[in-house]
Amino acid sequence: MKPKILHLLSDRNVGGVTACTNSLIRSRLAEKFEFWLLSPDEALSQMSALKPDLIVFHDASAWKVLPILLKLRSHGKVLIHDHHYSKSFEAMNVPVKWRFHLVLKLAHAIANYVVTISHAQKAWMLDNKLVNPQKLLMIQQCRVLEGFLAVPVKPLGEKLILGVYGRFSNQKGIDLLLRAMQGLPALDVELLIGGYGENEAMLHQLADGDRRIQFVGKLADVPKFLEACDVVVIPSRWEPWGNVCVEAKAAGKPAIATNVDGLTEQIGDCGLIAEPTVESLKEAIAKVANIHKTSPQTLIEWGNNGREDVRGASERYLVAWECLFWQLTRKS
Repeated sequence: MKPKILHLLSDRNVGGVTACTNSLIRSRLAEKFEFWLLSPDEALSQMSALKPDLIVFHDASAWKVLPILLKLRSHGKVLIHDHHYSKSFEAMNVPVKWRFHLVLKLAHAIANYVVTISHAQKAWMLDNKLVNPQKLLMIQQCRVLEGFLAVPVKPLGEKLILGVYGRFSNQKGIDLLLRAMQGLPALDVELLIGGYGENEAMLHQLADGDRRIQFVGKLADVPKFLEACDVVVIPSRWEPWGNVCVEAKAAGKPAIATNVDGLTEQIGDCGLIAEPTVESLKEAIAKVANIHKTSPQTLIEWGNNGREDVRGASERYLVAWECLFWQLTRKS
């Protein structure tokens, strides 16, 4: 019989988490493992029938989650897959750090293992002693990338086209980007914005009257959106990993990304790093626009470097999870 692995996720609308989880459970690994994707409540109501070999918990750890984790732990091995928290998240959102650290320590004490999604996130947990190091693992997150790797190379035109996409939330920092654009009124570039979310009205207000900026709505085809862009901007305030960066690189697009968490370790020689501030983003955009005019081959090389860096990343992701699944479901 195949080992049975339950993936528990309450909100299937969380784009990156859902995309990566679906990439995993619909992959070739489904031939070797029996995967289920349920909410924690659904799983607990069926646990006596399911009898899992491993429970992978994708929701954010919180006080209300601790009783759920205890119940799950009584039914088998529990692995917390943390997509949510990071050093920059804590700096932006946590007024009482000791209390936040306590709940994470308790959640991680209940779980058998904790998997982080970036080197930065793992280092933050270790630096703050949030988990027993023997329980802590790291697998850099990746979704299926074939559609992105198939994006054709776009010749650079006279006008630089920037792209940004994701949830219209405080985390994604699109408001910072729009304010940076306001500080560059004479810069002859276009900005395409894809996505939707709670900050949509505010973002439209920030962009009002700027003919360089176009909102294209919810993206049904992200590779198609990327095909139209020359450079992707990722202005996040925090990002434990940052799937947009992987996708942009796979599509052969240079990136301007903020110096936060998992984004920092992804850029390398395929773009520029900016601080998550209006002034720093403004400087990075102006620099890229100047490179576009004076040394366009540099942007082409950045795009090629990024694509080569992530080629094979989705397979490496599957191999890492397959090894871990076999290790954790092996019968003693």
